[in-house]
Amino acid sequence: MIFRWSGAVALLAALAAPTSPAQAQSPAEFFKGKTVTILIGTSPGNDYDFRGRLIARHMGRHIPGEPQLVPRNMPGGGGVVATNYVAAIAPRDGTTLYMIMSNMMTAQAMGVQGVQFDTRKFRWIGNTTSSPNVVNSWHTTGITKIEQTKTQELVLGAPVGTAGVLYATALQKLYSPRIKLVTGYPGGAEVNIAMERGEVQGRGSNSWSSWKSTKPDWLKDGKLAILVQVGLVRDPELPDVPLLLELAGNDLDRNVMRFISSETAIARAIVVPPDVPGDRIEVLRRAFDAAMKDPELLADAAKSKIDIQAMRGEDAQKIADGIADASPAVITRARELFGDLVK
Repeated sequence: MIFRWSGAVALLAALAAPTSPAQAQSPAEFFKGKTVTILIGTSPGNDYDFRGRLIARHMGRHIPGEPQLVPRNMPGGGGVVATNYVAAIAPRDGTTLYMIMSNMMTAQAMGVQGVQFDTRKFRWIGNTTSSPNVVNSWHTTGITKIEQTKTQELVLGAPVGTAGVLYATALQKLYSPRIKLVTGYPGGAEVNIAMERGEVQGRGSNSWSSWKSTKPDWLKDGKLAILVQVGLVRDPELPDVPLLLELAGNDLDRNVMRFISSETAIARAIVVPPDVPGDRIEVLRRAFDAAMKDPELLADAAKSKIDIQAMRGEDAQKIADGIADASPAVITRARELFGDLVK
């Protein structure tokens, strides 16, 4: 009887022991043979798209197990559609990377329509640049300085839900009522076409690095005038272009402009969904760091005129969480300014 009971105990212990191969897998074993999707929350042909595809070409060889990285575009709602997908539907195992649009933290904090995510639950893998966003006019307007909009109308285009809508609205309410806004475009590429056709006279937002990589001929030929830059400090390449926050008339409004400008510090970042295992997050972060120093990636980026100002995921996480946790006073004033954009 003692033998049989001991055997039964041993059998029960064996049955209770974890036996799932997934639990014992190392990150290298997990990623080997896998396909990792790099989700891009915009239409093709812009800076987010170019950077996502650049990472897809080079980061995989730095991930243990060397999975294949495949880019996939998911435009809609100014990035909200893709961000909602990553928060609720995307696999939580490390096989989805997401090039998140930089204004998702401010959208969450202000309660923008359609937001069903909490960016604080994402894990930041790394950021590729801190290039400022800019507001521009088209050359046919004759507007080369933001001061001219005090007496001359400027119609800016921007996709719904994007940072361009916030910037244009801020300029209209805090600086010049002659600034107008047209939305409804699916992406930045479509706004560019609208400028060429004369449907709009400028663009509410684009990354300075994006203009340099996607339309260097426009800059060379003087077809764009950069009116405002959005960041916390003036970019060395744009020393005479005012910051958005410099145009605010009081401390509270400056703090609101600082709130919506802080996202440029993590302008083109990669995140993963909530609940990805910690060891895989660590592996992906270190693979991103290695890729950002990879001579092949840097040569590829230089050829495409994509600037790289890499930031570790841990540091990008702190900035992102700080934006999402903005003070109630700032959020209240932001809602007053951008009330039409929120619930």
